[in-house]
Amino acid sequence: MKQLGIKNFSGKRIWIIGASSGIGAACAKAFIEKGAKVALSSRRVEPLQQLAATAAANQSLVIPVDVTKDNQINDAYQQILQAWGGIDLLLFVSGIYTPLRASNFDFKTAEQTIDANLLGPMRAVATVLPEMLKAHSGHIAIVGSVAGYSGLPKALAYGPSKAAIINFCETLYYDLLPEGISVHMISPGFVATEATAQNDFEMPALITADQAASEILSGIEQGEFDIHFPKRFSGFLKFLRILPYPLYFWIVRRFVKI
Repeated sequence: MKQLGIKNFSGKRIWIIGASSGIGAACAKAFIEKGAKVALSSRRVEPLQQLAATAAANQSLVIPVDVTKDNQINDAYQQILQAWGGIDLLLFVSGIYTPLRASNFDFKTAEQTIDANLLGPMRAVATVLPEMLKAHSGHIAIVGSVAGYSGLPKALAYGPSKAAIINFCETLYYDLLPEGISVHMISPGFVATEATAQNDFEMPALITADQAASEILSGIEQGEFDIHFPKRFSGFLKFLRILPYPLYFWIVRRFVKI
């Protein structure tokens, strides 16, 4: 059994959580250009309103959401149901990144990271799944990171949150494929966003948010589960995962100059 893609986004109802900047905003622009109906969510309202202004009449909804608040996600989904009757695709992009190493490890920061990056998408999925299961259709796409593949410097909280997303998506895929619901696990490398602007090191294979959006839309169109990019970087990190730990740590220390 092979999961389905979305061959034509025109008229499709898409809820983007984390649409105010970076990859989420770039995806929102691309979906709007392709004629999709887009519900735009994030904590920051003004950027969402600016995005909505580029859409046609009745093509977008602006619904502020804090992904750490169950009631806000539930209320937002109820607004979408009232307006559109359901969604065809949930795209969860929202996340936070604070560089952390053992020398400056802060539990509160780690707790906030896990709440936003792992429990946030879990809250959203739990909210939309009942209707999708009833309909035996729908798409769930979650943006993780190649940082979830294996331990990397400065990702002492971010990396574990994204590693858990990989496991979550794998299990969702296993459970939902027989139900007619498609799951898309999205693992970007370095993308030029507000989050990566915090990095004080050279980021290999850095791409723009628009390039990331193009990869995401293409992967969803084709029904891909494992959407990772840019391949020259994500493929290398996938290779590192299979190496014995002594060799893996040697390569990371040699080539990751941070």
